[in-house]
Amino acid sequence: MIKKLLSAAAMFGLVASMSASQPALADFPERNIQNIFPWGPGSAMAVSQIIAEAMGEELDVNISVVSTPGAAGVKAFKTAMNKPADGYTLIDGYVAPLVLQPLLGNADWTHKDFIPLHAATANAFAIVSRRDETRWKDLDGLIDYMKKNPGKLRYSTGSRGNLPHMVLAKVMQSADVVARNVPYNKNGDAIKDLHGGVLDFMFHNPGHYKANKEKSKPLAVLSDNADASAIYDGAPLVGDLGYDIGLKGLSPTGWNWWLVRKDTPPEVVAKLRDAMAKTLARDDVRQKILNVGFVPTGYTSDQYDDVISKVRDDLSSAIDALQWEKDKLKSVR
Repeated sequence: MIKKLLSAAAMFGLVASMSASQPALADFPERNIQNIFPWGPGSAMAVSQIIAEAMGEELDVNISVVSTPGAAGVKAFKTAMNKPADGYTLIDGYVAPLVLQPLLGNADWTHKDFIPLHAATANAFAIVSRRDETRWKDLDGLIDYMKKNPGKLRYSTGSRGNLPHMVLAKVMQSADVVARNVPYNKNGDAIKDLHGGVLDFMFHNPGHYKANKEKSKPLAVLSDNADASAIYDGAPLVGDLGYDIGLKGLSPTGWNWWLVRKDTPPEVVAKLRDAMAKTLARDDVRQKILNVGFVPTGYTSDQYDDVISKVRDDLSSAIDALQWEKDKLKSVR
C-alpha cells in the first residue's frame, strides 16, 4: 500500500512538473534574447542589429546583438554554447566560425551540431585598385600585368589565411598568376596603403567600398549573385568576365545563418524560426539590409544542410589555393 502511495505521489509530481513546463514553452519568450555576434562593430553588426530589432518586434521582446570578437569567431561560438539551450541565446553563425575554422582544425564542431533558424545575409567581396590607377583599367588588365610581372605586385586581404585571402587566391590560381599578400592587423591601414601606392590591389567588402568609393575602383565582384553587382555600382561579376574560380553560391562570400544549440526545445525553435522568417520577408527590413550593402539570402532551415555542405566542400579547395599561392611565389623568386 505504501509503495502504491509513493508511486502515485511520484506520478503526480511528474504530471505537475510537465504541466508547469508547458506554459513556459507556450509563453516563450518571456524575457529579452541575446544574439552572440562574432565580430566587432561595423557594417556586419549593423545588419544583425537591423534583423534583431525587427525580429524582436515580431516576438514582442528586445533582442540585443552582443559583440564577442576573438579567434576568428570561435570565441563567440564557445560563449553561446556555454549558455542554456532555452532559446534566449542565438548564435550569429558566420561562415568563418561555422565552417572555415572547423576545416582548419581550430574548432571541434561542424554545422550539424547546431539547429538552424533561417539564413540571414551575404556580403560579396570585390577586387579593387585605386581609382586613378593607370597600369590597368579592368581585371583583364590586372591579370595581364601580373603575367608580365610574376610575384611583383602586392595586395592585402587583411589577415592571411582568411576567407577573402582564399577567394583571391582562387582567382589568381584560375588565371595562373600570383602576387604577394601583405598582412595587416587593421583593414583601414591596408586601405590607406592602397590609396598611397604601397599596395597595388586588395579586397573590399561592401562597408569598405561605401566608405572609400571615391578613391577605390572595383574590378570584379567575387560572387555569382547579380544583386551583388549593384552594391559595387555595376562592377562585373568575376564569372561574367570568364574566370571560373570554382566557388558557387555562398562559397566566395561572407554570410551568416542564425542558429541555436542542438538541444533547444522544438516549440521554442519553431517560434524563433517563424519570427525570423516573417522578419526577413518584410520589405522595410530587406531594404535596410540592402542599403548597408548586404543581400538577404532567403534560405530556409530545410535547406541548411545542403547549402552549407556545398560551401564546406568548396572551401576545402579554397584552402588548397593558399598552398598553391605559396608554391607559386617560390617558383618566381
